[in-house]
Amino acid sequence: MRDGLHTLLDALPDIEVSAGTDNATAALDLARTHGPDVVLIGLDDLDAALQLVRRLGADPRLAESPPRTIVFHGEFTDELLAELLRVGVSGMVDRGATRDEVVAAARAVARGRTVLGHEVVERLVDWIRAGGAAPMAGVRPEVEGLTLREREVLSLIGRGMSIEDVARELYIGISTVRTHLHRVRHKLDLRDRAQLVAFAYRSGLMHEAS
Repeated sequence: MRDGLHTLLDALPDIEVSAGTDNATAALDLARTHGPDVVLIGLDDLDAALQLVRRLGADPRLAESPPRTIVFHGEFTDELLAELLRVGVSGMVDRGATRDEVVAAARAVARGRTVLGHEVVERLVDWIRAGGAAPMAGVRPEVEGLTLREREVLSLIGRGMSIEDVARELYIGISTVRTHLHRVRHKLDLRDRAQLVAFAYRSGLMHEAS
């Protein structure tokens, strides 16, 4: 898999592959040496992948420009799916993704976007709708600082809706949805869509809205 990704991505004019390894510790060392924009993680052990995402995000030598991360795997468990979102993974793509989907994910994550593969999104939405694991009791205090509309927007994003879908659902403009999301991210100190989805579930907001 690593060699295939290397060949695929390095052949593109706008992507340069710095290095590759099958060892998580070596991957951290390589990230420190090369300072990549994106780290693609395809470890068979999802626990090891989770730890690598954590270490990349917390390493003081990468603090000025921490790399964004994409995890490739054949099957994400519910618990690790939520934990990867919580620690700030930038993308999760199943190994059945096409070549075009992999390239698009790498480019989007490099531009600062969050990418969740189709099967990952379906699993996440099904999990949330089914109630998932036991949430934290009640609603976290941070949610109390959100306006009713901000809660509505965050809840709908948590259910897997796009910005356009949220705008249609609430009969407001797309720019208004973006403004609400900007304010929510600022109030809750969240970086991207993946963290918004994770927070919406972990905060108890999804159960409050159900």
